[in-house]
Formats: sequence, structure tokens, C-alpha cells
Amino acid sequence: MAQLIYSGLISLDGYLADRDGNFDWSVPDEEVHAFVNDLERDAGTYLYGRRMYEVMSAWETFGAPPSDEAPVIQDYSRIWRAADKIVYSTTLERPATPRTRIERRFDPEAVQMLKDGADGTIGIGGATIAVAALTAGLVDECQVFVSPVVVGGGLRFFPEGLELNLELLEERRFGNGVMYLRYRSLSGNSG
Repeated sequence: MAQLIYSGLISLDGYLADRDGNFDWSVPDEEVHAFVNDLERDAGTYLYGRRMYEVMSAWETFGAPPSDEAPVIQDYSRIWRAADKIVYSTTLERPATPRTRIERRFDPEAVQMLKDGADGTIGIGGATIAVAALTAGLVDECQVFVSPVVVGGGLRFFPEGLELNLELLEERRFGNGVMYLRYRSLSGNSG
């Protein structure tokens, strides 16, 4: 059974993006990016909400051959393009990238079946869709990259009111002050 992993680059006060929707303060340096690439290397599928998919779809061409981008950028572009994507949206007409399908609603039973039949890990991105998976007890791990910045408000990684029991499995400090924290979910029916 595949693991469903919710990951994100967040501010010290827990936000994925600030009040204006900016997240440029969380752009990883080469060391962090290489680490993220290694974590994502076996991702077979990504689950996204519409907005996160629209942001991530840039990887279809960014860093793709021919590219003069840094090797870590080119590497992540290959990883992202090789994975299947499922986008949950009631408004998106058609996907902008190959290997992508649109689902009109998040169905916990369908995601559990996907987990049961998948070989690689399944990444979930986008706070709204992740909340649905967390609430349904489907998330196995949360991987958080905490940037040394406080933004004071915006889109939270974990929403107000969500209760989870987590076990710290791993931690790492990077040269730029970013902390990586890997947690196992002890809530719900995740493994």
C-alpha cells in the first residue's frame, strides 16, 4: 500500500502563503531543493486542488529540456512530469498537462483504493484538498519545511480547528536555517 504524504514549505508561524498569496520567501535553495527531489523521487501520483495544480503545472516546461536551469531544477522537473496528477476541481475544464485527470469531488474511498493499488508514494498538495484527506484519516505522513520567516497571516498549512496526533520521525536543519520535520499521522485510519 502506498503512503499518502502531505508536504509543504511553510513560514515559522505555519503559513504556506502570506495574506497576498505570496510564497517567494519559501523558495528552496539548492541544498533544500536537492533534498526535496530525493523525497519526491518515488512519487507516482500527485493529488492537487485547482490552485495548487495551476502553480505546479509550471513544472511541465520549467526546467524541461532544453534548459539552462540548475541541475536540481531540471531534476525536479523530470520527477514532476513523470508522475500522474489528479486535480480536484469543479471549475477546471481540462488539464493543462499530460498524465493529468480532473475529478469533480474528493472521494475518500477512491483515494483509499488508489493507495491500496499504488506502488510509489502519493503526494498531496494544496491546503484545501489536504484538509479533506487529513479529516478522512488518509494522510500517512506530514513533511514540513519550516522557513525562518514570520508572515503574520495567510493560507495555513494546517487549518484552524483541525486536530491531529503526530509522531516526529525525522528532523534536519539546513544551512539556510530551514528545518525539515517529518511526522507520522497517528490520527484516523492512515497507516
